[in-house]
Amino acid sequence: MKTALITGATSGIGKSTAIALAKHNINLILCGRRQERLKELQNELSKTVNVHILSFDVREKEAVFSAIESLPEAFSQIDILINNAGNAHGLDPIQTGSIDDWDAMIDINVKGLLYVSKAIIPKLVAQKSGHIINIGSIAGKEVYPNGNVYCASKHAVDALNKGMQVDLNPYGIKVGAIHPGLVETEFSTVRFKGDDERADTIYQGYDPLTPEDIADIIGFVVTRPYHVNIADLVVFPTAQASSTIVKKSL
Repeated sequence: MKTALITGATSGIGKSTAIALAKHNINLILCGRRQERLKELQNELSKTVNVHILSFDVREKEAVFSAIESLPEAFSQIDILINNAGNAHGLDPIQTGSIDDWDAMIDINVKGLLYVSKAIIPKLVAQKSGHIINIGSIAGKEVYPNGNVYCASKHAVDALNKGMQVDLNPYGIKVGAIHPGLVETEFSTVRFKGDDERADTIYQGYDPLTPEDIADIIGFVVTRPYHVNIADLVVFPTAQASSTIVKKSL
């Protein structure tokens, strides 16, 4: 059986991906900041596969390396890394944006992804196998009004995905990115600092993607034959044509 490590596994796409991969009989290392949520998910999925949980914040470099180094022997070989942890803070024009928001997005979306990857990639190189999936965003392909730093952070994920493909190619490691459009998760609540009413308006008047939609795709991607690598995939709800064009009924 293969083992997958998933960051940001306590909610949204990460949680749904854990559930989907368990159905594919893949053992799981679930990572996130909310210990109780991790334990609940572990209890649920342990009926099907072996599950280990690691509670840490991807922004904290020492915590990342310490957590991954602490993995027990049964989980020491990682076959699949899903870099899912990410966030958006604020939706302000560049001239009025918050530096704290900028730091959070760069630290989690870029540096956090790099820390986790750095802790795991040497293992994949040594075993000359593995599969990395980086969760990007349409914001990594387009820049939209007031998206500035968030878009920059997701453009960085897109570039890092390509860089990993090039650098890890000699070792037989598969690397690919999935770039969702509008997915209904806690994402917008975080972006709008807990303003649920404002967050809800983002998803009104059309059918957005669900975390399960993306999880199903990830399940498909990781179960392709070794010679097939889905390297770069943009996924929209049918109502969406670009980051700024959405057909709404309201």
